Amino acid sequence: MGDCYTGTPSKLGFGLMRLPRDEKGNIDVEETSRMVDAFLAAGLTYFDTAYVYEGSEEAIRKALVERHPRNTYTLTDKLNVNAAKNEEEAKKQIQVSLERTGAGFFDYYLLHAISEDNAGRYEKFRIWDYMHELLQKGLIRHYGFSFHGKPELLDRLLSEHPDVAFVQLQINYADWESPTVQARRNWEVCRKYGKQVVVMEPVKGGTLANPPEAASEIFKEADPAASFASWAIRWVASKEGIMTVLSGMSSLSQMQDNLSFMAPFAPMTAKEKETVELAQKALAGIRNIPCTACHYCTGGCPKKISIPDIFSAMNTYLVFGDLAKAKQNYAWNTHEAKASDCIRCGQCERQCPQHLPIRELLAKTAEKLEARE
Repeated sequence: MGDCYTGTPSKLGFGLMRLPRDEKGNIDVEETSRMVDAFLAAGLTYFDTAYVYEGSEEAIRKALVERHPRNTYTLTDKLNVNAAKNEEEAKKQIQVSLERTGAGFFDYYLLHAISEDNAGRYEKFRIWDYMHELLQKGLIRHYGFSFHGKPELLDRLLSEHPDVAFVQLQINYADWESPTVQARRNWEVCRKYGKQVVVMEPVKGGTLANPPEAASEIFKEADPAASFASWAIRWVASKEGIMTVLSGMSSLSQMQDNLSFMAPFAPMTAKEKETVELAQKALAGIRNIPCTACHYCTGGCPKKISIPDIFSAMNTYLVFGDLAKAKQNYAWNTHEAKASDCIRCGQCERQCPQHLPIRELLAKTAEKLEARE
């Protein structure tokens, strides 16, 4: 055990999903190495990769594992059942990840991206029991899971698996009261069970690094020198029970900006929290699709269209003007049926408590997010 890092996780974590790439699309290991060195020099230690992050595990072996003592950092990896055809393939992922990273063991290991759609596969493949085997073998030191589902499922999982050490949640000030993400309610479930939270998407995939003018003007007036990303990351890092906040940095300049306000980390003042609340209200005032994600509309849909998730993707475009991110979210939520698959039967509109013109909104969403531009 002498090769283990024995300190506490750093408040800022280096998310390795968006590493810098060269003109050929390959991860720039030299730039990544400079980022790793700066991160460690600032006293930060938490690195996060995954089996499905293309090239990330190999890159971090070269930039981190082969260049720094194993007891100077913690490395997190993940097992993803969506990338496996059967139990055997799923359980082999950790061996592949250990070979790619050369890490010897993982300080933290996660069941990756659990949702209502795949929770059953983690149970079918007996992955929960497998975590106990890995702990006993010393291949992992702690296990948890990342989560993209509803609070009711999260509550059940934490009740059934009390030895989970932590949960990774999508939390940011824009999604705090989102009816689809349900960030606040999921965080509250973790607090109920006393579980530490690792935060993903604190800057909402980069959109909060350049928020709409209605919000950006509020931040500029409060502190012209502070980056927009700093407001987003410090806001969530200041909440109770946060173990670390992941930032998917893609350049040394982004790293340096993050380090400027997170090394060392100072919790937000009451005045700063009030500023973020004003920005939240400003975002809420921007015209979008007022869907509450009650899912009354989906139960009887003959095409099985995930209407609330599709509208959530469209709202990413309407509120933030980020078409690329909106299309990415849309693709993620339309594996089974697209907005254009609507046959205009109207049952959804008969069930909608908000009386939304769902058929018309689906058509407009399909026109914008399915178009090849």
